Amino acid sequence: MQLQNTVKQLIQRNWHWLTVLSAFTAVRAVLKWRKRIHLQDRVVFITGGGRGLGLAMAEEFAKEGAKLVLCARNAEELERARLKLSVLEADILTLTCDVANTEQVQQAITQTLQRFGRIDILVNNAGIINVGPWQTQTRQDFEEAMHIMFWGIYNTTMAVLPHMLAHRNGRMVNITSVGGKVSVPHLLPYSSAKFAAVGFSEGLHAEVAKDGITVLTVVPGLMRTGSPINTVIKGEQHRTEYTLFSLLDVLPVSSISARRAAHQIVKATKRGDTELIISVQAQFLSRIHGAFPALVTNFLALTNRLLPTSKSKGTQRHSGRESETAITRSALTILGQRAARKYNE
Repeated sequence: MQLQNTVKQLIQRNWHWLTVLSAFTAVRAVLKWRKRIHLQDRVVFITGGGRGLGLAMAEEFAKEGAKLVLCARNAEELERARLKLSVLEADILTLTCDVANTEQVQQAITQTLQRFGRIDILVNNAGIINVGPWQTQTRQDFEEAMHIMFWGIYNTTMAVLPHMLAHRNGRMVNITSVGGKVSVPHLLPYSSAKFAAVGFSEGLHAEVAKDGITVLTVVPGLMRTGSPINTVIKGEQHRTEYTLFSLLDVLPVSSISARRAAHQIVKATKRGDTELIISVQAQFLSRIHGAFPALVTNFLALTNRLLPTSKSKGTQRHSGRESETAITRSALTILGQRAARKYNE
């Protein structure tokens, strides 16, 4: 009885705060509901759509009834992707395009508008990964990363944005990385470009939200896309470097499947979210770095002592395929091998 009286007294004293909280919750729920969209017949333009996460997202969008435009530099890769997606009976346009080339980007956007008349969703996914100690990374490596993963996003965004502004409607999805929140050793060019992409994506949303456009910043952790075989590995100890990178990228304890990641991205796009951090590991690393940046940076400095070193100055450059070892071909990486076959790597 005494407990009931105490609860009643607390409610009476704080009823106005409870009313405000209830009203806020209701308004928030209504706003989230109003932001939701369906994807049937929406036109989705995906850069880097020929393989990996881009292809996985294309599958998920196609299942929702979207019309797809896949953009990549490799025409053969795009054709294989189109054939893989043909079973879903989606309306697909494939365009050979280098997102670092503004003329090619503008031409791809023009072709898309001629074919479909609009672009409802732009997914900036094109990317490259260059792994190795700082001594092996050249200015060219940094420029290449920035050209594709920052200027590439800028180029497609600026080509599509006027169209979306004219309709006061549209969604942009920028695939960045937890490497754009926390800079880890041996990925300096990659992280530099991804940090720039995160800043551009978040700032752009703040500016264009009033015009009916939502910008979703996607921050994935490690995903099993099979992409390590296309990674550039730098340094004399490239096989050791590749083995460590491959294992982290494919083991269930450190990564998630590309299909799960793609499914989450499509759901967040439909909801109109502005940020999506994919995987528990990425969420933990991002949050702990936000709260204790010096602690995380010092921990990464200790971790770096365990990684391969190099005396070369950027002359040692190998593909993932050239760096394979018995371990990377073993059952330990079976999930990554399956993903590589499934997602056109």
